[in-house]
Amino acid sequence: MTVKGIAALARVSTGTVDRVLYNRGRVSEETKARVRAIVEFYGFTPNPIASRLKRGKPYRFCAFMPGRDQDAGYWGQILLGIEKESAEAAALGVETTIVEYDRYNSAEFRRRAKQVLDAEYDGVMFAPITPALTRPFLKKLTGRNLPLVFFDTDLPGFKPLSVIGPDSRRGGYLAGRIMHLFVKNKKKQFAVLDAHECDHNLILRRDGFLRYAREHKFPAFSKEYGSRRLEMSEKEIGDFLDEHPDLGGIFIPNSMAHLVAAQKKREKKRFLIIGFDLIPVNLQLLSEGGIDVIIDQRPVLQGQEAMRTLYRRIVLQQEVPAKIDIPLDIYIRENAPPSAGPSGRQGENKFTGARAR
Repeated sequence: MTVKGIAALARVSTGTVDRVLYNRGRVSEETKARVRAIVEFYGFTPNPIASRLKRGKPYRFCAFMPGRDQDAGYWGQILLGIEKESAEAAALGVETTIVEYDRYNSAEFRRRAKQVLDAEYDGVMFAPITPALTRPFLKKLTGRNLPLVFFDTDLPGFKPLSVIGPDSRRGGYLAGRIMHLFVKNKKKQFAVLDAHECDHNLILRRDGFLRYAREHKFPAFSKEYGSRRLEMSEKEIGDFLDEHPDLGGIFIPNSMAHLVAAQKKREKKRFLIIGFDLIPVNLQLLSEGGIDVIIDQRPVLQGQEAMRTLYRRIVLQQEVPAKIDIPLDIYIRENAPPSAGPSGRQGENKFTGARAR
């Protein structure tokens, strides 16, 4: 099927079909509906190269995210997925800019956010962690009707094109079930360290864990370990373990399980550790037996899907799902893979080929 064929079936001009496909100019709702029905029925996909030539300029995407080396390299794994898809999209006229910020520095976030808002992008990928910090930025961004994709987590009150990530509450519930299955002495206490208590997805994981504990009547509690900081301190973890010497297990709902594992080794304690994210340091400790279980949320795939979703919607003018649910993988020592993703330097990079420059 061609644009000319669609025009003939819809009884309109090829120019009208073009305006419907690329959201340009004024077209009646009745005509739009007729053209779109034909496009959907025949599975028509616009030629991305022809689309770019008509525009006379490349499509410009932006990924606005925490620094790739933060949270022990978790964001670097998402960035790897974005890089992979950006390299392929570059050949079709898509330029992808990566804007990184220090997630623990509110002043820098606001500077970087202004940088994104001042630029002219066709679509933005964003991880809406830390709602108090990110809501003002998102209100300005959505006020411009700019196509937006969330990855890693969702944020109530906003309606992006798509949300890409796992169900966070289900992830916490899964951790509770694993804890319950692995620990034989059900009378011991079990804790979830409520890391970065202002992060929406971590709150949901904590709630999912505690919900499982309530439903199955095993003792569990939540411990908030302080203000927004880069990492839990050795003293903070040590004090917590001293206060609770008879723990059966601890669930760490973010990538910082390696910190608890290191303190456990120093103090020669015995309890189960369940963490999130198969970052290199967690993978090493999992392989050595310092961490018992890692739940992984496929960050590389999240980055790939974020980029693909913008491409499909903006370049190909295809409908995209409102939610792309990323599966959760469970790793123990016996099925640990040999390596995990990268980390790197912070800043801004443009991707127009296989590598950043």
